[in-house]
Amino acid sequence: MEESQLLYGPPNLPESASSHKILRREKAIVVSLEQIRCIITADEVILMNSLDGCVVQYKSELRKRLEIHKYLAEDLPFEFRALELALELICLSLDAQVNELEMEMYPVLDELTSVSTFNLERVRRLKGHLLALIQRVQKVRDEIEHLMDDDDDMAEMYLTEKKQRSESYASDVCIQTHTSGGAQEVSKSAPVSPVGSSISGPQKLQRAFSSILSSSKHGSLMSSSDGGENIEQLEMLLEAYFIVIDNSLSMLSSLKEYIDDTEDLINIKLGNVQNQLIQFQLLLTAATFVATIFTFVTAVFGMNFADSIFDYPSAFNWVLVITGSACGFLYFSFLYCLRHRKVFPL
Repeated sequence: MEESQLLYGPPNLPESASSHKILRREKAIVVSLEQIRCIITADEVILMNSLDGCVVQYKSELRKRLEIHKYLAEDLPFEFRALELALELICLSLDAQVNELEMEMYPVLDELTSVSTFNLERVRRLKGHLLALIQRVQKVRDEIEHLMDDDDDMAEMYLTEKKQRSESYASDVCIQTHTSGGAQEVSKSAPVSPVGSSISGPQKLQRAFSSILSSSKHGSLMSSSDGGENIEQLEMLLEAYFIVIDNSLSMLSSLKEYIDDTEDLINIKLGNVQNQLIQFQLLLTAATFVATIFTFVTAVFGMNFADSIFDYPSAFNWVLVITGSACGFLYFSFLYCLRHRKVFPL
């Protein structure tokens, strides 16, 4: 590829230029997808961020392909080969990131059978990366889909044909100019009737104006009809990469669903553990209440006061037995009430 076919823009673009867009202009196609930002015309590509690795790969691959296509039949115009390579590199880059994330994510999710803070932190970090990647893939997919839905934009992206038509039209105008100049020279040497010249002046101007309008209308209709017939070529190109990027998005959606299912399972496990802790807290509270009653009875008999019950040595033992039996009955009654109300199975 000639060096004039690759130009380099400024190394950096503002943050507002980082949006994913494929724009159609009168004589160019503006591509801003991921790291590849370029302006494609009918015979050259203007690259931005020329020091980026992806842009360097795009430049070398485009040169290689153009060298190969020199010896092959021209199946695609220059602008579509440049656009195709940009879409191919972007789709391959995103697909590689999806596969890498998938290989890293599934083992981490399988390790969550034993919930730990370290594993949860890894899943949280990978999920953030996943959501960011989904947004990037979704933007590229939406931009390709938006371009496929607009037939007028696709018809106007045939820059080579538009350039050839404009050059052909310019050459035709030059030929007509030379022809009319020769006719004027011949008419100067021929005799002219004064009556005919006075009548034909406005009519000649009107006829010339109407012929120009009809020729321009005919040219626009022919160009639109040719664009409608040839739009299938670009549509097939975009559809191929739309399928690739849609497959990557489907893989990411499946991975996100797997993460959501795993999170639901973890929440169920954590809820079960929390329920068990609540059950244990209820049992402990009931036991504490019963023990408090038993302690109150023994504290009463530990006070220093005179009573006839102290005259019998076995009386205190009977008090302990009766109090313990009453506390045990109260505790099991409490458990039976909780089981009857299905607070927790026992």
